[in-house]
Amino acid sequence: MSTYGRYPLTLVRGQGCRVWDEQGREYLDFVAGIATCTLGHAHPVWIQALTEQAQRLHHISNLYYNPPQAQLAQWLTQHSCADKVFFCNSGAEANEGALKLARKYAHTVRGISDPVILTAHASFHGRTLATVTATGQPKYQKDFAPLVPGFAYIPYNDIEGTEAVLNQFGERVCAVLLEPLQGEGGVLPGDPAYFQWLRQVCTQRGILLILDEVQVGMGRTGRLWGHCHLGVEPDVFTLAKGLAGGIPIGALLAKDFCAVFQPGDHASTFGGNPLACAVGLAVCRTLMLESLVWNAQQTGAYLRQGLSRLAERFPELIQQVRGWGLIQGLMVRIPAADVVKAAMDSGLLLVPAGSQVVRFVPPLIVTPAEIDQALALLGSALEGLAASHSGAGT
Repeated sequence: MSTYGRYPLTLVRGQGCRVWDEQGREYLDFVAGIATCTLGHAHPVWIQALTEQAQRLHHISNLYYNPPQAQLAQWLTQHSCADKVFFCNSGAEANEGALKLARKYAHTVRGISDPVILTAHASFHGRTLATVTATGQPKYQKDFAPLVPGFAYIPYNDIEGTEAVLNQFGERVCAVLLEPLQGEGGVLPGDPAYFQWLRQVCTQRGILLILDEVQVGMGRTGRLWGHCHLGVEPDVFTLAKGLAGGIPIGALLAKDFCAVFQPGDHASTFGGNPLACAVGLAVCRTLMLESLVWNAQQTGAYLRQGLSRLAERFPELIQQVRGWGLIQGLMVRIPAADVVKAAMDSGLLLVPAGSQVVRFVPPLIVTPAEIDQALALLGSALEGLAASHSGAGT
């Protein structure tokens, strides 16, 4: 089906932070499958884990226990505030599970018959009917009415505006679902003061604080979890994208007090299969063994400095640089798609985050030398754009 606005580019091979098209042209990949290829392409540890598990046992359903699932769940809980994990196949499914968990908690623990879940304007939580309703962007919801009831929207990072919506719905509010950093909403980091205030309010009122870590989890921000930048602990959080470095997997993580699912409440045929979990465990262990969270912090700062220099060099094109670690956003004064296209023509792959923000999400193995090359390629692309826009204005 014609569901994707694709670029006229066919990729056939990858190695590290680079990919090649069918003509053999090389590109520096700062998209990484949209913040998914944590270890880059063809990482030997990733290949070994995939191959060994495929030769041993790849799928059995969740009618039986399997060791890789238990081992990955143990790693995730030992390295986070969560006590329980449910595995699925994607970020949308993880968020869908979180929404169901919040509603069951509302009905069975708090006695709310008509619960409301609050999400933020400009958020993105997935493409299922419930998660697209949770996504606070009308462009994603167009033509899919009637949307799922029980959602309302709050202004991100705005205490006064959020308090007004909380008071409007009162005791009906059972959960707040937010991204620690809004990805599709323009690489907009959360404000620690706002999140700490919200954490306090949620605790006082018995509201679940759910954080969508699908894009910013797994070390991408220079901390293992995005919420580490905010000084709060969620009650529930979700993962996907980088968890297995490109093998489909999602995870819903919760503290014991709100892990209210019972047998029959929720399920997934493919979720938590041995293949995905073995690769996910290898990615998690490699994050630590190769100090990739530290690398995301260091190289992310280096990338941000370089982007800031480009912003000074091209003030007519670039308005702002923002982000954490290896998720950086370039807020531009021209369509982001124009910058992405010009960069691609120069040999650098980037991805928009909304109409006016260009997103940089390279693999966490990226080196300073590769960042230098990316900045040089981007600089060349911006020179061409500056010349064409200057010519158009005369």
